[in-house]
Formats: sequence, C-alpha cells, structure tokens
Amino acid sequence: MAKRNIGRSFNIYPMPVVIVGTMTDGKPNFMTAAWITKLHSDPPMVGVSLGLKQHTAKGIRQTGQFSVSYPSVDQATLADYCGLVHGYQEDKTTHIDVFNGALDSAPMVRQCPLSMECRLEQTVELPGDFLFIGEVMNTYATENVLTDETVDVAKLRPFVLTMPDNSYWALGDRIGDAWGMGKVLLRSGD
Repeated sequence: MAKRNIGRSFNIYPMPVVIVGTMTDGKPNFMTAAWITKLHSDPPMVGVSLGLKQHTAKGIRQTGQFSVSYPSVDQATLADYCGLVHGYQEDKTTHIDVFNGALDSAPMVRQCPLSMECRLEQTVELPGDFLFIGEVMNTYATENVLTDETVDVAKLRPFVLTMPDNSYWALGDRIGDAWGMGKVLLRSGD
C-alpha cells in the first residue's frame, strides 16, 4: 500500500479523554486533557501534558499532586465543559461532585467511574507544555465498572479524542487477545 508524505502533521490516534484535578491557589480546579499516557508499571506512573499557561498546570506545580479521572461516555458533556472554561474564569466545582482520597491536593470527580490520585515525580518543560510525571498512589473505581476486582473497559465505557477533526469517539468492539493474535504469524517451533 502506497504512503504519501503529509508533512509534519503529528497526531496520535486516539487519545483517551480524562479530567485532571488539583488544588490551584487553594481551590479545587479541573481541566480536560487528552495528552496522557501510562509510563511505568512498578511503581505505576502516568504522564500528562498540559499547556504552560493552564490554571491546572499552575496548581500541579504549587502542590506536587494531581488526579486523573476517567469519564465514561455518560460524562462526555461534563468533560467537554471542563475543557471549555478556565479555572481562573469560572468555578467548575459547581458542576463537579468533588471527592478526596488520601492526598489532600488531588481532588477527584465523583461522577467519573475511575479516578487516580498522583504524586508529582518530575516536571519536564517542553516548548509550549509541561509534561507532568506522576506516581499513581491510589486508584478509585465504582463497583459497576469492576469485574473480578479489575476495571472492565466495556463497563467503564471511556471515550477518546481525535484531532484535527476535534471529535469524541466511543470505543468499538473487542477484536482479540493482546500478546496472542499475532502468534499465527510466528514460525513453527518458535
């Protein structure tokens, strides 16, 4: 199949939508983000990239703590709202049921079925963003998204963002087993 050079267009498809929370100037603050990734398993670490001027980035730098809440498709409107307004302009907690776990500066979104509280381990300053690397200290999930004490993605019903079309998409059907489907291409005897 032929490939065409489309320039420096750089979008990772798809990007999971989350709501990042922290205390900024002593108040709970939240923003929607989609530039997030798992970085390590033991200890569990995540990386989230936020703009240098974001109110939430300011709070993470102030407190050294943040949360990551995963909305389901049922909270898509709330997640989009949290990305439309800035915390220094509007108090988003009028629409968010805030709860705290063990960390005092990592407020989480109770409406979201899955939330993690993180302690900041490292901040990397990029040309227009901060990459915050956090160690996941605790994870909280509602019973209805668990199967055998683990998060069931079909029950969680997360959604993703695509760019440059700026669209949200629900996840599709399961297609097979990771570390299994490709075995049909292994040579015999390997």
